[in-house]
Amino acid sequence: MKPGKHDIKVNVLIQGDELDALQDISGYFTECFGLDDRIYNYKGVRPLGLYSWDFDCLIAGIEAALESKSPYLKLSPTAVQALSDLLTRVKALDAETYPYKSGSCE
Repeated sequence: MKPGKHDIKVNVLIQGDELDALQDISGYFTECFGLDDRIYNYKGVRPLGLYSWDFDCLIAGIEAALESKSPYLKLSPTAVQALSDLLTRVKALDAETYPYKSGSCE
């Protein structure tokens, strides 16, 4: 997806345990316009530029991973805490940057 002139790019720095845990679940972002590859290759040195659709996919993917009962996904307590913290931070940035989102498809 290509951003339009009114799309807002938000730079988010993800490092440490949050980055490690996010890269472990990057497979949950396979249909998110290349977000899975961007996360997998991200080194945490520079901020990651995200648009509204990236936030939507990121939030959905983290929530899916945290709620997953799959035997193939074993998250350590540290990873669960890091993902929970990241989810809270991403949701706050999303709400702050895109206040017009209602959360429903109307």
